[in-house]
Amino acid sequence: QVQLVESGGGLVQAGGSLRLSCAASGGTFSSYAMGWFRQAPGKEREFVAAISQSGLFIRYKDSVKGRFTISRDNAKNTVYLQMNSLKPEDTAVYYCAAHSAIVTIARTISNWGQGTQVTVSS
Repeated sequence: QVQLVESGGGLVQAGGSLRLSCAASGGTFSSYAMGWFRQAPGKEREFVAAISQSGLFIRYKDSVKGRFTISRDNAKNTVYLQMNSLKPEDTAVYYCAAHSAIVTIARTISNWGQGTQVTVSS
């Protein structure tokens, strides 16, 4: 399994932006589809965005379309999540995930990072 380390979280005002990064090591990064999920207190972990191994296929949660952008750099073994126009309801711990294909169901994934906190104040 590839090891995943997220960074870039923090506290931001509503309408602001953050860029999350997830650095992978110990595996063949380009062989994994990568995803971002999030988990708010008291809620289940939910899908946010995912990108295929080549970057050609991308999926987003409906509520983040037009605001979030997922991308990857296979040369740097890193996946990114650019988050713009942030809302208080985006507040959560954001997790990076690696899988053999794009998946949107968290329980099907076993390879996770440790998470990074994103807090959006109103």
